[in-house]
Amino acid sequence: MTSPLPPAELPSSPRASVLDLAPVVPVVVVEDAADAVPLARALVAGGLPAIEVTLRTPAALDAIRAVAAEVPDAVVGAGTVITPTQVADCVAAGARFLVSPGWTEELLAAMQGSGLPFLPGVSTTSEVVALLERGVREMKFFPARAAGGTDYLRSLAGPLPQARFCPTGGIALASAPAYLALPNVGCVGGSWMLPGDAVAARDWLRIEELAREAAALGR
Repeated sequence: MTSPLPPAELPSSPRASVLDLAPVVPVVVVEDAADAVPLARALVAGGLPAIEVTLRTPAALDAIRAVAAEVPDAVVGAGTVITPTQVADCVAAGARFLVSPGWTEELLAAMQGSGLPFLPGVSTTSEVVALLERGVREMKFFPARAAGGTDYLRSLAGPLPQARFCPTGGIALASAPAYLALPNVGCVGGSWMLPGDAVAARDWLRIEELAREAAALGR
């Protein structure tokens, strides 16, 4: 993999790559917005600057807003983006990239119009080809394990070498290296460095240690 870019070097441009910031993008579900800043600081300290905050809870937008304002070394993005309205809300909150589990023409147009880097979700060859036709070369492969895992991605590398992926879904510390070894994988997404008991206990030191372990996968 290429060397991780410093967070400050990710411009607000569709041509910027989220895939090269770190080998792992933490997929974060924030229940309490007050936890967002210390959690983000722990992840950044562990070497994972790109943080995907999913829009699965009412606290998500406030969490993105807080991290964007208070953790300058973090590159905070929004995940589970499924509507154009959410795209606009995430931009307003300060998100620096967007991730969707899938895509439609309307959603794709909104993400392209946002001015932010984005990773639309795919799980089939036809979806990949459709995005390549539209000039999109970087995608989220989801749900990675259920959709065929490393075998499926390896089979795409031959006929579609121009497509690059962030596989997410069912990936753990033990399985991540096999994905990262593939030529068409830039990084993986996962939440194993955010165990529920550590988040509930606000054990930020443990999360930092787990983040450091994940970040080391790219060496």
